[in-house]
Amino acid sequence: MNYVYILKSLEHGERYYVGITADLRARLVKHNENAVPHTAKYAPWALKTYVAFSSRTQAFAFEKYLKTASGRAFAKKRL
Repeated sequence: MNYVYILKSLEHGERYYVGITADLRARLVKHNENAVPHTAKYAPWALKTYVAFSSRTQAFAFEKYLKTASGRAFAKKRL
């Protein structure tokens, strides 16, 4: 299974991060251990939502969409 996930910073409430992983729990731990340079500055993180895909291609396409202006608006309103 491939997961597209959205994290929300607990200390910087308006900061979100969109990512993709095959192991959601382990990836969240890495974000909160500051092992991911891009998210270390805004740790700690909480999982806001995730979507599971059986196809890695579909997961990458959805992640890419969520990183667009239209995708961010969709996530804010629906997720």
